[in-house]
Amino acid sequence: MSAAGLSLPPALAQQREKAREYWRTRAPRERLALLVMGGVLLFALAWLLLVQPALNTLRETPAQLARLEAQLQQTQNLAAEAQTLRGVAAVGSGQATAALRAATERLGDKGRLALLGDRATLTLNGASPEALRGWLVEARSAARVRPIEAQLTRAGNGYSGTLVVQLSGGAAP
Repeated sequence: MSAAGLSLPPALAQQREKAREYWRTRAPRERLALLVMGGVLLFALAWLLLVQPALNTLRETPAQLARLEAQLQQTQNLAAEAQTLRGVAAVGSGQATAALRAATERLGDKGRLALLGDRATLTLNGASPEALRGWLVEARSAARVRPIEAQLTRAGNGYSGTLVVQLSGGAAP
């Protein structure tokens, strides 16, 4: 099918003819200016819609890959730790309670432990980040508890609030 065989709808054909007439009435200098402006506009649109998004993607990809790689590594570490913890024998309730009390004693007057069934609540008052981390590590490794709720605030003197843990022998919440 040739271009001559194609016909435009009457409204478009009329607009096309008006555009041709407008073009013919322009001076050569105006035609050149219109062509240059059209080219600049076309270039700007192509840049904004095609080139710039691709360049942004190329710039952002290495950082995004590094973040994803770090997340993957963290996930793999957590999976390995979970696999290791599955193989560890459960701790009896009495032994877990004793371990939690011993860890809480190391906090001194900064922590108080309350036991209720298969849950223990640690109340903190100005505990240092290192002391809290030490308590959590000891509670997890020696008593095999898992945190289920935390309401902590950090002030200049350390952490204050409550941390609820569940003993490993208890039912899941």
